[in-house]
Amino acid sequence: MPVLSSPDIDAIVLSLKVAFTATLLSLPFGFLYAYLMTFFKFRGKVLLEVLVNLPLTLPPVVMGYLLLLALGKNGLLAPVLEPFGMRLIFTWKAAVLASALVGFPLLVRSIRLAMASIDTRLVQASRTLGAGSLDSLLTVILPLSRTGIVAGSSLMFARSMGEFGATIIVAGSIPGVTRTIPLAIYDYAGSPGGEQAALVLCAVAIALSVVVLLVHESLTRKLTRRQ
Repeated sequence: MPVLSSPDIDAIVLSLKVAFTATLLSLPFGFLYAYLMTFFKFRGKVLLEVLVNLPLTLPPVVMGYLLLLALGKNGLLAPVLEPFGMRLIFTWKAAVLASALVGFPLLVRSIRLAMASIDTRLVQASRTLGAGSLDSLLTVILPLSRTGIVAGSSLMFARSMGEFGATIIVAGSIPGVTRTIPLAIYDYAGSPGGEQAALVLCAVAIALSVVVLLVHESLTRKLTRRQ
């Protein structure tokens, strides 16, 4: 009977950790960006939208290489990071950044769809009752965007669990440090006799994806009925 080795368990735990952290860190930025793009008009809006959605069309390896150029020892952001002693390349934090960058458009799109469906008369009514912009955002827009937030978060979490291209460039595949499930499967697939271990991790990845999608559907339906 196939069993999970200690490095395999580490890869599973790390994948969950990276996906959860990337989603949690991206959520407030995704919500504010969706709010800005849905309810405001400004110059450069189309350009900003193209830049945010670019990871959907670019190969993940390209995004990983750009991160490597920005965060490397001689990268563009090195002067900012070095004074604080921050080292991101080839750490699990780099895997979080890669997952966040690639999955952010999925999060934003779901939240924007939910916000676009909000009746603007509700927002206007709150304003006439004396609510400020922040009050309207927290008491009207946020509650009515819950479905999109849940949908986007679950999709981004699932996408982060499967991230490979950007992660292997900027974080590498270091067992117990940066090797997630996709990277472990890749290593096993290229190793003699690693087919069984790769299949076990494939089964784990499928099971986790099914659970995430089931939770996604269940929560979305519950929130839709409440609204």
